[in-house]
Amino acid sequence: MAREGTRMSYDNDYLRSLVRDDRVHGSIYTDPMIFEIEMEKIFGRVWVFVGHESQVPNPGDYFCTDIARMPVVMTRGMNGAINVIFNRCSHRGAKVVNSESGNAKVLVCMYHGWGFGLDGELKGVPLHKDFPEQCLDRREAGMGALPRVENYRGFVFASLNPEVGPLADYLGEAARGIDEIVDRSPDGAIELSAGCHRYVYDGNWKLQMDNLADMYHPVACHMSTVDEDGLQFKRRPGEAGGRAAFLGADGEPVAIKTGVRGFANGHSSEASLFGDTQGGAETHQRGGVIDEYRASLIALHGQQKTDDILKNRRHSMTLFPNLDILMVQTAVRVVIPIAWNRTEVRVYPVRLKGAPEELNKQIIQFCNITHSAASFIQTDDLEAFRRQQEGLAAPGPEWVLVARGYGDEIDEGNGVFFGPRASEVGQRMRHYAWRDLMTA
Repeated sequence: MAREGTRMSYDNDYLRSLVRDDRVHGSIYTDPMIFEIEMEKIFGRVWVFVGHESQVPNPGDYFCTDIARMPVVMTRGMNGAINVIFNRCSHRGAKVVNSESGNAKVLVCMYHGWGFGLDGELKGVPLHKDFPEQCLDRREAGMGALPRVENYRGFVFASLNPEVGPLADYLGEAARGIDEIVDRSPDGAIELSAGCHRYVYDGNWKLQMDNLADMYHPVACHMSTVDEDGLQFKRRPGEAGGRAAFLGADGEPVAIKTGVRGFANGHSSEASLFGDTQGGAETHQRGGVIDEYRASLIALHGQQKTDDILKNRRHSMTLFPNLDILMVQTAVRVVIPIAWNRTEVRVYPVRLKGAPEELNKQIIQFCNITHSAASFIQTDDLEAFRRQQEGLAAPGPEWVLVARGYGDEIDEGNGVFFGPRASEVGQRMRHYAWRDLMTA
């Protein structure tokens, strides 16, 4: 640690010491100063998910969110282009757009009436003759665009860092998670137009991110969701194949037999509970609307490609630092840090364009069952996060273990490591990326 004037700061050696090969120091979840550094060195420097293009489908549409606790607006210009701009008036600093979403030809600040275009350029100033002309340059006096914005198959990412590398390089092999969910749409596009489950928990944002690479916890945390026959509740559409086997024929929980992958840059994925994790056949959905949906994909792609599209590869794909693609629930989850001990979570059911409307309706229903604020799954996790944050306030033991499967990882190449039997390799890879960014 180093002292700058009267303010304590953390040097790179100290920050690096907080992450070891098989454990992390508990203070990374409880130290407010570490949170401030995360906002600067992680959320302020890498690619962060902003929103989906379907959230601004028409010219003039806007959608508001935060990056590194900074308010930003995603807009669709009258020319169809998507912009991400700072939600701040250049005159006196007021937040310009106050509603989360809507449509406008001009964004107008309520304080003094300054108007801005959908790309952030200054459009109008009441009594502008009273200002020096050089102060009203359309771009310099605008709301300000984020330095980098890229769109990958409808998923819009932005970075506060003008020198950040290409988005494709940052996503790497983990981009397959986005590909998989988009390819499930007969029209090759998805929409986040079915509403949002939105809630806040009293805990650090990394607790949710850690959980998204954790197939070890269902055994204890979600046991209440299991029926006497060893199956979970129905969580996917179709007359058959919608219930996950929680306990195997040998009595061992199926989740323990699933693998986890850690990717470069802190991304991770979990194998599907509906996959061939026990060496047997996959649990395919069938019957009812699923048969109609599958037939529409076969008509477009043929049997072989359809089977590949619908293969149960992953439970989810998590893209560091704030996005989770929920394959099994056909949903998107966004993690938004508010403070060192407070985090917002948004879960959006995915609408598959071109799929039967009954299927999209059932996707919403099953997302309600699993990931709403009063659901069977998410409520368990949120309670765990609350207890973690309270427990981490104790001074010891100092270290948090992420040692499950350590040393058994299989290097699959291209920065991907596979860990069998509910390995914590995804969490380890995430913490290694965190360490590298915090000490860059």
